[in-house]
Amino acid sequence: MRAATWAIVALCVLVVAHVDAFAGAFSAAGPASKAAFARGTGAGLARGITFRPSLRGGSNGNAKYFMSSAPINAVGVPASPRDSIRITPQNAVQMIDDVDVFIFDCDGVIWRGDLLIDGVEAVLEKLRAAGKKIFFVTNNSTKSRRGYKAKFDSLGLNVNPEEIFSSSFAAAAYLEQTRFKETGKKVYIVGEVGIQEELDLVGVPWFGGEYDKEKTIELKKGYALPHADDVGAVIVGFDRFINYYKIQYAQLCINENPGCQFIATNLDAVTHLTDAQEWAGNGAMAGAIKGCTGQEPLVVGKPSPLMIDYLASKFGIQPSKIMMVGDRLDTDVLFGNNNGCKSLLVYSGVTTEAKYMGPDNKIAAHYYANSIADFF
Repeated sequence: MRAATWAIVALCVLVVAHVDAFAGAFSAAGPASKAAFARGTGAGLARGITFRPSLRGGSNGNAKYFMSSAPINAVGVPASPRDSIRITPQNAVQMIDDVDVFIFDCDGVIWRGDLLIDGVEAVLEKLRAAGKKIFFVTNNSTKSRRGYKAKFDSLGLNVNPEEIFSSSFAAAAYLEQTRFKETGKKVYIVGEVGIQEELDLVGVPWFGGEYDKEKTIELKKGYALPHADDVGAVIVGFDRFINYYKIQYAQLCINENPGCQFIATNLDAVTHLTDAQEWAGNGAMAGAIKGCTGQEPLVVGKPSPLMIDYLASKFGIQPSKIMMVGDRLDTDVLFGNNNGCKSLLVYSGVTTEAKYMGPDNKIAAHYYANSIADFF
């Protein structure tokens, strides 16, 4: 079966089985709930989900994204950003009525750095009261789903674990459903704890990651950095501690181990580590590995349609009844537009109004707003 097929199945098989476990696990606080969460997200808990995936071509540059051939009810995308509809509390009523599911990006939409964006809590409460389903999807792989649950809690937001999807989870789901573990190979991680925790939950052996953040290379005559020949995949996620050792180790595995996969959680150019400025995103990390291997990564995060396919299958929802809300044009808005959903761009993150309406931008959302606070 092709890699794209397994990728689509990944989100369905893992998540559908885990929803009940998640809900029960977090009904109580404390260590017991954390243990229950870990048990509920372990490997091999579900089988037999029927899903109809294959390959739908698509790319961002030359990067490879997982695509599905599931039928799409296309929603007319505006011809240009100037044809998008600005959301106000008055016209938002009709927009909300037309949507059954809201998918929110996190960084730049729900929070900036460690600060909650004004009005978010009230908007989420009102959407839930109106009977809308809500999900949160992030390309940031530094945390696992458990880690993001803790962040939502710290910001005072009542979010169920089964509503959270991260690119670190998507990477682990892909490896489990392609039966990577059965190859006897290991994963080398360029990234942080989120990927490590998600791979642990599916029983995929790994090394690197945070354990290599202080490693250096002593260049001397005749020296060659040794590397493990049983590495079958290199996963590159956002890494605040990336160094030359990690880059060299990754390129050795990809270039010299036959069949070693180069997997990127996302290719985001910038991210929000603080609320004061933009910071280089995983596009920089993945770009470093691409530069020395000459290979394009297989991207498991947005804008690939795994989340859309899961929601459509799980809840029987037409993509046209889903609204993707994000602050990035090349991931969030394309994620919605390319998969038959509605899209809403907010200016509370990386995209300014000047950039969106500028002559160089060719990506148009159905709607735009200063922030989701404009919903009500």
